[in-house]
Amino acid sequence: MIGRGHTGGFRMATRLRAAIFLIAATSMSACGYYSFSGATIPEHLGTISIPIAQDNTISTITGLDDQMTELLVARFVRQTRLSLESDVEQSDALLEVTLSQYRNVPTSVSGDEQATRNRVTISARALYTDRTTGETLLDRTFSSFEEYDPEVSAQEEGAALAALEKIADDIFTAATSNW
Repeated sequence: MIGRGHTGGFRMATRLRAAIFLIAATSMSACGYYSFSGATIPEHLGTISIPIAQDNTISTITGLDDQMTELLVARFVRQTRLSLESDVEQSDALLEVTLSQYRNVPTSVSGDEQATRNRVTISARALYTDRTTGETLLDRTFSSFEEYDPEVSAQEEGAALAALEKIADDIFTAATSNW
């Protein structure tokens, strides 16, 4: 049981916690929408268009453009309050991504000059535009790599998809943390 002398301290601690919560809530909403993923989006943006990524690489793996697009949609639509808009002209924001480079090179070679490890490196340019103001929010190239065992079939594709995942994370973080 709490005695009379302790209730004042309890009330003061409760008020202090409430004040800290109020300050934190106010600061999170000052610059735009905040989500628990850490993403902030300007308040006036409600929709985003993410056209299929353009694949300008010379790669033996098909579907990298579709995979990149799906990864970005998953991040921007599921982790923010933005709704996906299929019509670019009707969207508040536009995210265009171009896969610009795909490299697959050995990183380790055995004594008989056979590759024992390969590295897939992918580069992509992201252009994120606020269509309501015409402002470019992000224009940057991202790159990532993943290594794999060339002796095991289908590992190159797995390495490429892992590199795309990292790029999608980096694009999302860069596009939603500038506020």
